[in-house]
Amino acid sequence: MKAYYLFKKDWQSELRTRYAINALAMFILVTISVILFSIGQEKISEHLTGGLLWVVIFFSAMSGLSRAFVSEEERGTTLTLQLIAAPSTIFNGKLIFNLLLVFLMNIAITFLYAILFDSFVINNVSLFLIAFLLGNIGIAVSSTTIAAIISKASAKGTLYPVLSFPILLPLILTLLELTKFAIDGDTIEESFVEIAVLVCYDVIMLTASYMLFDFIWKD
Repeated sequence: MKAYYLFKKDWQSELRTRYAINALAMFILVTISVILFSIGQEKISEHLTGGLLWVVIFFSAMSGLSRAFVSEEERGTTLTLQLIAAPSTIFNGKLIFNLLLVFLMNIAITFLYAILFDSFVINNVSLFLIAFLLGNIGIAVSSTTIAAIISKASAKGTLYPVLSFPILLPLILTLLELTKFAIDGDTIEESFVEIAVLVCYDVIMLTASYMLFDFIWKD
């Protein structure tokens, strides 16, 4: 229940300031516009558009998801949270907030992609939705933990993408493969190994986050 109240506080604060929402919206619009202008009248392959989708998603996450714990440091409310709630409660509340933000962001990106890129055609929607769901969960969990790590650093903006890239790289590469399979119309059974990798990634990151967050949050 406390995790829900923490999520509610963060969401109401975000609706007032709209820092992350505005940053994500501007980055998405600018990035997709630059891609469209760069392509021009050229015909690009379906696989390339699938790869560009996850590139935009990755860098969009880098521009907005670091605020989960940085905002607490800036407002000076970190000590208060440490006193009134357990570390697991704090993590759950921040994770729910980032999950909502990630899903809203990536649904908007995918919707824009489907409209603006004619070559972005998914022949196996079920496979793409599985990759989309598991990928978003992995991005949210990893981003929440990394945001907690860098919240007390002086160079927060620089450190966040530096730490995120090696951690999220296996996830992004697997998502690229699954998106390629979905575009080609491969079945879920044929993509079982990649789906299993995504599930393992999410489980490992979630388990590691719960095990390490107590030390990260207090130190």
